[in-house]
Amino acid sequence: MSVIASPFELSMESVTLWIHSLLFFIFIIATLYVVDTLIISNRLTTDYQNIQLKKQPHLPLRFRSDGTFKILQVADMHYGNGIVTRCRDVLESEFNYCSDLNTTHFLRKMIHIEKPDLIVFTGDNIFGSSATDAAESLFEVFAPAIESGIPWAAVLGNHDQESTMTREELMSFISLMDYSVSQTFPMDPMKQQPMTNIDGFGNYNLEVRGAPGSYLSNSSVLNLYFLDSGDRAIVDGVRTYNWIRESQLSWLRGLSKRFQGQWKLTDQSVEIPPLNPALAFFHIPIPEIRQGPIKDIVGTYREYVACSLVNSGVLKTFISMRDVKAFFIGHDHNNDYCGNLEGMWFCYGGGFGYHGYGVAGWPRRARVIQAELGKGKEVWMGMEKIRTWKRLDDGVLTKFDEQVLWDIHSSR
Repeated sequence: MSVIASPFELSMESVTLWIHSLLFFIFIIATLYVVDTLIISNRLTTDYQNIQLKKQPHLPLRFRSDGTFKILQVADMHYGNGIVTRCRDVLESEFNYCSDLNTTHFLRKMIHIEKPDLIVFTGDNIFGSSATDAAESLFEVFAPAIESGIPWAAVLGNHDQESTMTREELMSFISLMDYSVSQTFPMDPMKQQPMTNIDGFGNYNLEVRGAPGSYLSNSSVLNLYFLDSGDRAIVDGVRTYNWIRESQLSWLRGLSKRFQGQWKLTDQSVEIPPLNPALAFFHIPIPEIRQGPIKDIVGTYREYVACSLVNSGVLKTFISMRDVKAFFIGHDHNNDYCGNLEGMWFCYGGGFGYHGYGVAGWPRRARVIQAELGKGKEVWMGMEKIRTWKRLDDGVLTKFDEQVLWDIHSSR
């Protein structure tokens, strides 16, 4: 025998169900409010008292009071993920205790012993395929430079973009890091805005002013040119390395002319150098190095030159500009030599990083470049000399292969 509920009982059941639903809805709303107020909002709200601004380097770059300006070149760090990234091509006795941290330690030691005025990273700063997060690896790569407070600049190699960031994103990120003087695009001197119509990312220049108290203390006496040599390219169906493009060389020629023109405005009664000397930095060697002939080699030439199939006329451009006295490259880790091409010096940095390929028993190394001013009767004058040497990560940081790359008294 079935029992039929009365209309009153059905009405009370509906009211109860409605009340329970309302209470549950109120509970959900209250819970979301508490979570948003106590957890989410605190993380999303800007804390104006703890905003982290970029720590700016002390600018402008300038020669020291002793008439010198020192650059530490760091080539091919090939950084991965820190302590978990194993070393390549080291002795068996070193392997179990060797990681990216050895690279970091070497950089700290070089900064400590040389005390450079500028640190220049010439590409393959991270080894993209081994770097899980490009940003995190970049923070670790440049940490010693940032900790030192020394201005530092970087260009990209052919491996940097193989992780989680594009080349443009990498250079933009690097330019925003503490004490970095790197730029994604060069600045148009007339419009005072980035020149985005030039091939590559990381084409820019830095000016180094004269010594304090000299009549050139507010003038650029040394220019530093940075170029993006790219990564990979396909030419006539053949895979090769990229190359410095004509748009970059055209920008460089114009920049050089502008700097040389500044002396026309200088008091002609004051003795000044005929040109504003310059140095250039990029990653991939130019084909002229492979073609040769190379004269006056100082250092070790033990690896075939890996470069582009395309000769875009970089050497010819440098020679015609007349201000570039030497250029510095990386890429071929087992080459650490300087050589002379048609009167133009070039120098390899040598492999710096322990995750990059090398030769077991052949210590990692770094290059130092020192520009020196000439001394007048009472004050420092313009540029007079450019020297370079290298140091080994051999426990005592052996200094070797010191040479003069340029001297105003014997320049061409």
